[in-house]
Amino acid sequence: MIARLAGIVDAIERDRVVIDVNGVGYLVRASARTLATLQGGARAVLLIETNVREDAIDLYGFATAAERDWFRLLTTVQGVGAKVALSLQSALAPGELARAIALGDRTMLTRAEGVGPKLANRIASELKDKVGALGTVATAASPAGARAPAGDDGAAEDAVSALVNLGYRRPEAVGAVEKALARLGPGAKVEALIPEGLKELAR
Repeated sequence: MIARLAGIVDAIERDRVVIDVNGVGYLVRASARTLATLQGGARAVLLIETNVREDAIDLYGFATAAERDWFRLLTTVQGVGAKVALSLQSALAPGELARAIALGDRTMLTRAEGVGPKLANRIASELKDKVGALGTVATAASPAGARAPAGDDGAAEDAVSALVNLGYRRPEAVGAVEKALARLGPGAKVEALIPEGLKELAR
């Protein structure tokens, strides 16, 4: 099982890249967002999701752990295969995906090639309660800046860290969580604070 590749970018195509690792070229499929971070002839490090089938072994590469985690989550939805998941990630940044799902924004999700209104509804409904889990794997040390609002069991700090991991600046995340706490009450859990914070950021 391949989990990570570090090598030289040999070739970049529309939806894939060849990474040369000690003379062996690995064909890796990736989103336009990840491909945009690569440069031919330069060294690259990609996190890999390996998909083993009867007739093939496919590698999917990601520039960040957040993008890889989103790929894993998206492919749990019926009708969302690897190709559609990469299409969604090409069209929307992690923060935009989280916001679209939290708000049930079908129009934003259908910006991705291969995602129609019916599938967009399914993605939003099935993942609405799971979006927060992506951000709870936060780094132990929070970025410098504004302090998170007080809440039960560190839920507010976890929610802030989750929003930061999704691409928002810490001051914005803190403000959104403060407003979410004001609406939900000081006992609100992180699972409720994250989607509520995303709704606030979308205003």
